[in-house]
Amino acid sequence: MVDTVHSVILCYGVSMSTSPSRLHADQVIRGRGVDATVNRERQRQHRLTRLLVMLSVALGAFWFAELSGHPLRPGIPAVLRNSPELAILLLFMVLIAAMMLIPMMAAGRSPHTVLRASDSTIRLDDVVGASQTRREAIDSLNLFLNHETFTRELGGTPRRGLLFEGPPGTGKTYLAKAMAAEAGVPFFFVSASEFQSHFYGMTNRKVRRFFKDLRKAARAEGGAIAFIDEFDAIGTARSLQGSKDGISGSVNELLVQMQSFDLPTGGQKMASKMIDAFNLLLPPERAVARPKLKHANILVIAATNSASTLDPALLRPGRFDRTLYFDLPSRRDRAEIAAYYLERKAHDETVTAAEIAEVTAGYTPVKIERLLDEALIMALRHGRRAMTSTDIIDAQLSSEVGLSHDVGYSADEKRRIAVHEAGHALVAVLMGRDVKLASVLRRSASLGLVAHGESEERFLQTPEDALDMIAVALAGRAAEMHEYGSASSGVASDLAVATTIASQMVGQFGAAGSLISLEAAQVPGAANLVAKVLSDEVSRGRVDDILNAAADRTACIMLEHRIALIGLADALVMYDELDGDQVHGILAAACTPRLADS
Repeated sequence: MVDTVHSVILCYGVSMSTSPSRLHADQVIRGRGVDATVNRERQRQHRLTRLLVMLSVALGAFWFAELSGHPLRPGIPAVLRNSPELAILLLFMVLIAAMMLIPMMAAGRSPHTVLRASDSTIRLDDVVGASQTRREAIDSLNLFLNHETFTRELGGTPRRGLLFEGPPGTGKTYLAKAMAAEAGVPFFFVSASEFQSHFYGMTNRKVRRFFKDLRKAARAEGGAIAFIDEFDAIGTARSLQGSKDGISGSVNELLVQMQSFDLPTGGQKMASKMIDAFNLLLPPERAVARPKLKHANILVIAATNSASTLDPALLRPGRFDRTLYFDLPSRRDRAEIAAYYLERKAHDETVTAAEIAEVTAGYTPVKIERLLDEALIMALRHGRRAMTSTDIIDAQLSSEVGLSHDVGYSADEKRRIAVHEAGHALVAVLMGRDVKLASVLRRSASLGLVAHGESEERFLQTPEDALDMIAVALAGRAAEMHEYGSASSGVASDLAVATTIASQMVGQFGAAGSLISLEAAQVPGAANLVAKVLSDEVSRGRVDDILNAAADRTACIMLEHRIALIGLADALVMYDELDGDQVHGILAAACTPRLADS
């Protein structure tokens, strides 16, 4: 169906500068033959005609007064010049009326901001790393621009609303601005929270005003695109809103306004009333036809982090009838995004888009750009004018964990921290993890750290993977127990991580002898999965068994690879920080076959 739509619309774009045969389906259809452009030009000519008529009437009145001997002259009317008291009283009344009316009028104004295509430098070519989402957006935009052709030739109804759903920073606002800039129509940007008011009924009034201004702009300029950010602030399901006065009414108002795109204008209402009054004097067969209502070409885009919280009535066909999900970019998409930004940022030959994609698993496009900016700051700090791959790693650690600094550990304390981190690094390497850094320098609340990740991007986790991660988490404790006979308070966060993973195995993944999902249970007082699992005696016992087995496993690893553990701890004491290559080199030099293979 999409290809058919494109072919029909292209056939009617006869006035376009680009021939239909050379236009790809993933391009925005522009030109003088596009419906939105035709309507915009028609409205421009109507405005010029009205302006000419008004100027002609005013000029005619001026010359009539001149020729009749009663010329029009600017100034204060004679009645006010002769009566100063009346002038003061009139001025006082005007001031009182202004003080009363202006706040009321301002309170009911729509809080939106109108942006033009010239205000934005973002175009659809700048939307990278989301090819399918971009394609869907282009399809919707082409239908928006050619709504009359789509309706007349195919009998279809253009989309009224699009819902952008996804985590923060995934490009929802970015794509909406690109669409508006490409369409060349007014872009109404508003945050849903700006509609809210502590005055009863004022939220609904602002929503009504917003859509009224939107319809007016669409009729004047051939179309308009609205973008409502954080849509759940006014679109939350009425069943979840309780009895909060005035809030559930905003959903009702939205439902009405999303069906209001073909409402008559004020002039059309007045003309219809006059025709109805006149038709009362005529027989039915001679009745004058009322003015034909014209659909306002509007596309409403709403963005939310979770569509499940929205009122179901908003998502039915005819309102927000298409949902585009913005997911975290895959490795290929991250490489595309990184290449786009690297073209605009100074870097040396050690920095590649593939490397950035490798280290930014789970990053949003905004976060990738922010990482590169932080890397440039790191480069400037070291007196360089271009970032290196080392700057990117340093920027990543600084933004995620915090800046490193030496707090002046005592020799014994530093040695214990080094042994702890060496244990983490040793087991991480044995479990096939990609260790990027081991450090005994303090970062934020961490006295030391080992940064590691998957050797290749994965989207599923097996029970064996979960057990390996638990072993890595408990490795610091096992190293301290092996060398000192007891563990310090530094294991607290490790135990929390291990308990969380074990609880997921028991209550979420069905990986510990029971297929019951405690995540699906509504347990009073248990706000998260870990609380649900630990509040159940049987499940708590399974978690304990998993953790104890992992502790025994890591204890055996420390005993088997003690030489490698001590060698890595010695290096950390000496150098404070080791990168991934140094960690792997030291462990391989321990001559343990398993480490050499890793």
